[in-house]
Amino acid sequence: MAKKKKKEEKKTNVESLKEGIALYNQHHLFGNIYGGRLILTVGRNRENQPACVVTSRGEIRVNASYRHYLTAKEWFYLIVHQYLHLAFGHFDAEKVTGQNKPLEESGLTFHEKTWKLACDLYIMKFLLDMKIGKCPFTTDGFDIRNQSEKEIYEYLLEFEWDATQYAQAEQINKLVSMEGLNTLLVHEKGNPATAEFAAKLAYTAKRTLQGVNDAVPVLECGPKTKEAAEWFVAHYPLLGGLATGFRIIENYGECQKQEIQIAAVNVESAIIYINPTANLTDEELKFVMAHEFLHAGLMHHERCQGRNAYLWNVACDYVINGWLQELQIGKMPEGVLYDVNLKNMSAESVYDRLLQDIRSAQKLMTLRGYGKGDVIGSSNGKGNKEQVDLDDFYKNALKQGLTYHESQNRGYLPAGLVEEIRALGMPPIPWDVELARWFEEYFPLKEKHYSYARPSRRQSSSPDIPRPRLVDAEGKEDERTFGVLIDTSGSMSEKMLGMALGSIVSYAQAREVERVRVAFCDADAYDAGYLTPEELAGRVEVKGRGGTVLQPGIDCLERAKDFPKDGPLLIITDGEIESKLTVKREHAYLLPKGKRLPFAGKGKIFYLDER
Repeated sequence: MAKKKKKEEKKTNVESLKEGIALYNQHHLFGNIYGGRLILTVGRNRENQPACVVTSRGEIRVNASYRHYLTAKEWFYLIVHQYLHLAFGHFDAEKVTGQNKPLEESGLTFHEKTWKLACDLYIMKFLLDMKIGKCPFTTDGFDIRNQSEKEIYEYLLEFEWDATQYAQAEQINKLVSMEGLNTLLVHEKGNPATAEFAAKLAYTAKRTLQGVNDAVPVLECGPKTKEAAEWFVAHYPLLGGLATGFRIIENYGECQKQEIQIAAVNVESAIIYINPTANLTDEELKFVMAHEFLHAGLMHHERCQGRNAYLWNVACDYVINGWLQELQIGKMPEGVLYDVNLKNMSAESVYDRLLQDIRSAQKLMTLRGYGKGDVIGSSNGKGNKEQVDLDDFYKNALKQGLTYHESQNRGYLPAGLVEEIRALGMPPIPWDVELARWFEEYFPLKEKHYSYARPSRRQSSSPDIPRPRLVDAEGKEDERTFGVLIDTSGSMSEKMLGMALGSIVSYAQAREVERVRVAFCDADAYDAGYLTPEELAGRVEVKGRGGTVLQPGIDCLERAKDFPKDGPLLIITDGEIESKLTVKREHAYLLPKGKRLPFAGKGKIFYLDER
């Protein structure tokens, strides 16, 4: 035994602490629930500090430089001990005074050290009964019975401690400490850490009693949530049709598995998840449910189209929350994404703005949590028949809801929301039609007029009368041109290049563009000079097959002395570009459907459908 103990003591506190954290995460009750942040501190100046500190902000700081060695089970015990201070609400004013208001308004005298000891003793009794971890301090000398923290606190105030009890209290303080007791907390909607722990405890107990396997969730929906869903059906026709098609799941265990902090929607399963520990009021519930209804109804899962899924979700959140704020549906919970400066902007425009500062955007929080979108599931255009039918349901439910809402004069709707709902019923404009409009904008058909400068042949009936000839309007033919930059990297498909070039040639001929300035680019730029549309169609040789660096090609065309300064530029690429492009003239991009630029492009973007 002595050899085993000696071998164990050779470990450092850092090693045993990691094992203790692993024990915590693997525990059936405490695993994966933590109301704050676990902060590891290491340093020589920390040796005389407590081993574990909990703060009123919800942080637990563990000191791996603690001067005495602690085993993994002892570290596990201390982390659980400090978490329970948060879960049991030991920083709450209501716990001490029985009233949810600041301590100074209660008129009571508060003894911080005595309250801390009372809470420590209460937790020690709880963990002793639960047989969790190994307690690193002794409880001898204290009469720990089935009493509440407040009863123990009042008992300690009534009876003075003896020398033994005082020494034991100091021993406890060297291991565990509480920061922030000088200002007890007041929670408007209850302590979230307490609600989370209660939900986890109830979920674990139910699963144990029912003998349910971990892989089988217990699904349930509370009466408050059902009432909120029924409100949409009875009072809000715009979203009432959608509400009838969703299953609402309000279950802590399921939300824990899906990592949902407040709410999320699974569009493929038509399920909305509500986390019961989010402590939403009735009005906040309506706001959150309307938010998820609109995600599904406006087909945000399908409209992602190759964008960064999380940033797209964030952009849609900003737009939806702005509309709900205008509509005054429920009450917006604290911390949700809302910016009045983004009013009347589309989700696509907000997404482009987010791309300008991706690092900051990735730190934003959706209703599901940090780094996770609250839209779960996407068919990506490959869904089965049931998925297609479900998409049709979402579209039709919103369109019918809008018709009923307007016919019954049920109130104001934001113009942007109405526009998006109506757009759901409109077929998408083919890419080649959009490209044709781009050509029309820059190259209107030449106007013709009659001129005597070059008379027509005289008629035999009146040979002495000269007649005007129909001629093109005078203009600078050299400026009627555009530039084409073709990405010839290895990731470009021959089919895409063929379709793109074929369309460009046909529209150039239709708009009477006689010459096109062409450059190829992959790792280097290849200047092909001016080509007629026919040459571009039949005799273009793709010379490169390297990486994708398009800026040299753009620079090549913009610096060319024989290329007009106001000539537009069409960039054909698959979007796999190594850096952001700087284009100083009017330009547009032609990309395969489903691909995206890795930056917010200023020019128009046409998506080529290769089917």
